[in-house]
Amino acid sequence: MLEPTAQLRSDLFEMKEQAPTRDGFGRALLKLGETHKNVVVLCADLAESTRTLPFKEKYPERFVEVGVAEQNLVTLAAGFAAYGRVPFVASYAAFSPGRNWEQIRTTTALNQLPVKVCGMHAGVSVGPDGATHQALEDIALMRVVPHMTVLSPCDEVEAYKATLAAAAHDGPVYLRFGREKTPLMTTAETPFVFGKAQTVWTSERPEVAIFATGPLLYNALAAAKELGSSTAVSVTNIHTIKPLDREAVVALARAAGAVVTVEEHQIAGGLGGAIAELLAQEYPVPIEFVGVRDQFGQSGEPSELIEHYGMGVLHVVAAIKKAQSRKLTRI
Repeated sequence: MLEPTAQLRSDLFEMKEQAPTRDGFGRALLKLGETHKNVVVLCADLAESTRTLPFKEKYPERFVEVGVAEQNLVTLAAGFAAYGRVPFVASYAAFSPGRNWEQIRTTTALNQLPVKVCGMHAGVSVGPDGATHQALEDIALMRVVPHMTVLSPCDEVEAYKATLAAAAHDGPVYLRFGREKTPLMTTAETPFVFGKAQTVWTSERPEVAIFATGPLLYNALAAAKELGSSTAVSVTNIHTIKPLDREAVVALARAAGAVVTVEEHQIAGGLGGAIAELLAQEYPVPIEFVGVRDQFGQSGEPSELIEHYGMGVLHVVAAIKKAQSRKLTRI
């Protein structure tokens, strides 16, 4: 059942309202522009797509357009940060951090500067833009960088909260956002605690613990509902991939004895990798991974691509059943 303390939408499974997570980012920027005079925004010729255009129009003196030059985007931001500003840099995730990883590493993370790198249009749900624009490696790229925090909000409402939290964090942050409209699951009352996992579906005696990040949290919840009483599961929203909430993940894995991870990203190096690394050290259990398996994306409708790459609701259900059977076999 839905966890009451998470205060999710009562009409969650009806998908009455949908919005891209990038909209929550744009909404939060306007709020920050009003309340934080040291916030500046830099963009690489994608103001409309990255939802930085409203900030540009309202606060033109705090907006910098660098053009198609992602390396300059981050290097300039590091300079702003070194002199007391809090810069948000926005581009497609395929280009930032995809094209400017070395600048992020050296000018920002090495110096522990509070630059907020905002990767838009992440995952295959970019759709017709195709493989070159479908960032499926960005979590891995950012997770490996020392001092970098990695946030992947599940919906537009949580994206708003994550952006505000990133501004308050004294250090570099990577925020991951999507282009496609996705279901609104959380509400203004849903707790958001930086660095803390949030269980959103509970069972009295869970047989499998599901850890999901980003909009695919919806598919994890839908899979839990689909299984009903046949398989008891817990579903946890991992909006902060780094630092991972180690205590919560280990406790949930221990309670269930088997784990499934769900992400719109390469399995290698993403959320699944982070969970597997932790549990290999602390509490080894059978794990199944839902995500992209060592492939590039392709052009197509977002919903078609999610299914094609094995990230749909029924794929999550199959992974849960496989994890459960592996646990029973091991016992």
